[in-house]
Amino acid sequence: MEHLYRDDAYLKSCEAEVVSATAEGIRLTRTVFYPTGGGQPGDRGLLRLEDGREIAIIDTLKGADLNDVLHVPAGDADLPAPGSGVTAELDWERRYSHMRMHTAMHIVCSLIEYDVTGGQVGAEKSRLDFNMPESPDKAELTGRLNAVIAANHAVGTRWITDEELAAQPELVRTMSVKPPSGHGKVRLLEIEGVDLQPCGGTHVASTGEIGEMLVAKIENKGRQNRRVNIRFAEGGAP
Repeated sequence: MEHLYRDDAYLKSCEAEVVSATAEGIRLTRTVFYPTGGGQPGDRGLLRLEDGREIAIIDTLKGADLNDVLHVPAGDADLPAPGSGVTAELDWERRYSHMRMHTAMHIVCSLIEYDVTGGQVGAEKSRLDFNMPESPDKAELTGRLNAVIAANHAVGTRWITDEELAAQPELVRTMSVKPPSGHGKVRLLEIEGVDLQPCGGTHVASTGEIGEMLVAKIENKGRQNRRVNIRFAEGGAP
């Protein structure tokens, strides 16, 4: 399967053929749909068949191996036959919100020099948990976050080998989820001059696309755990 979203997160649709189709999920030869992983939800959208019928996709999941993607159909869907041609179309508004949010979370991670213990990307709000004893100042963190966003840093991806990652353990900030290794290479997300760490998610091309953000709440989740909640500010669209 071709994972088109890895190289171009802005692709909204693609032509593909059906490999297999069950209630568990529809496998395609190629896809623009991101499967749930790394705290980012799977994409939603639809598959448009050659006869004009549409199949609603309510989630996207990883299959049995790293190359396998399951497009989960709505429960009442009339499944397509293997070999059928389809156009896979994203719910773009939701995906683009995830792209903006996920990139903002990387900036927050760069501003707090503690290990990440968990996180969740959302279309409207997101959270990051840090292994730190004291809560940062909410207003100050909001200001620093928006300053980086406004500077419009370029955002891009590149790949390194498993060996290169092993030689640079400081690149891995997450305590609970380790980047996949053992497959020869690992994808890095780079915000120029700001952040560099392994990530397989989808992101915007520059921080200016994120729009204004707000650190909405900082929660005490234990002696060494602080949860930072962020959301888009009112009128914060790019």
